[in-house]
Amino acid sequence: MLIPLKDDNPTRRTPVVLYTLVGINVLVYLFELLIQVSGDYRFYNYIISHYALIPANIFQGTVSSSVVPFFSSIFMHGGLLHLGGNMLFLWVFGDNIESELGHGKFLAFYLLCGVGASLTQIAIDWHSTAPIIGASGAISGVLGAYYLRFPRAQVLAIFIFFLIWIPAKFILGFWFALQIFSGLTSVGVGGGGVAWFAHIGGFILGIVLFNLMYHYRPRVYG
Repeated sequence: MLIPLKDDNPTRRTPVVLYTLVGINVLVYLFELLIQVSGDYRFYNYIISHYALIPANIFQGTVSSSVVPFFSSIFMHGGLLHLGGNMLFLWVFGDNIESELGHGKFLAFYLLCGVGASLTQIAIDWHSTAPIIGASGAISGVLGAYYLRFPRAQVLAIFIFFLIWIPAKFILGFWFALQIFSGLTSVGVGGGGVAWFAHIGGFILGIVLFNLMYHYRPRVYG
């Protein structure tokens, strides 16, 4: 597995939205952890049932109870490794996408990718009662955008026990191929707790959305 550590791609803007997203994710995880440590599992189960995304429940509740989890779930994580891995990928690749899109567009892009990724997973496994949590769908969109915009950027990554510089198109292409392989082999046998198709959908949506949002310029009338 290739684990990215940093890239050599400078930014033109301070990524304040990225910093905010990382901060919110960490705070939400600490809140979840505090509830678990306190032993109040009744309250924890309430949080999961109301704010995690459960595909089988989407069409059974009110509009608000069905919509809110699409957004709240992408700020929740199931453990420190889950949180750390997601935030590492966001940290390495997200600043350049925010720099390209601007703060407001990047936030909209991130949230739309998260929702689109969740919809992809629901389309594949709409009857599932397993809660979907994590920022990986939204971050997959960021990876797709980076793959499109900066394929030749060099990324420092850990490969087994070695540090290597590798072009972004190779590390992100390998990551995407792994998601497809894992997703296809999980069909009918369960995904092992990982929403593989959310990653696939998020990555593809990230490419499409970035292409649209980056090239769109509002028309000036006068």
